[in-house]
Amino acid sequence: MKKGKLIFLTYPLAAALAILFLMAFAASQDKKFGPEWDIPAKYKTMENPYAGDASLDRVGRMLYSKHCKSCHGGIGLGDGSKAASLNVAMYSFAGDKFQAQSDGVIYYQSFIGRDEMPNFEKKIPDEEDRWALVNYLRSFKK
Repeated sequence: MKKGKLIFLTYPLAAALAILFLMAFAASQDKKFGPEWDIPAKYKTMENPYAGDASLDRVGRMLYSKHCKSCHGGIGLGDGSKAASLNVAMYSFAGDKFQAQSDGVIYYQSFIGRDEMPNFEKKIPDEEDRWALVNYLRSFKK
């Protein structure tokens, strides 16, 4: 095959691959956020007995890495390795919407879960560990 014909075939192929790549990226961005959470009143007013307890930082970081990072990403942006396979988009833990929630609401969302967000009550049964994770999620503030 002559060099001119090879170039003639290479550019359209490269353009087609670039378009497919961009379409795949755009499709993942079309995800919608799920409906607002229905949080029971008990959790809306729940106080964090370990708020600001720096001795729990290591535990919270470890639990996040083990249970949350694969979906929510290394710094809580919702871009973990499993995020692309989920049907809904996730809010960033550093974002104002997430950080404006009470600790009790974050606790409920983190451990009770819903839909694609699994329930972690059995995987993280210790209350202190649960609050350590809530405290760690607070550390993602902008």
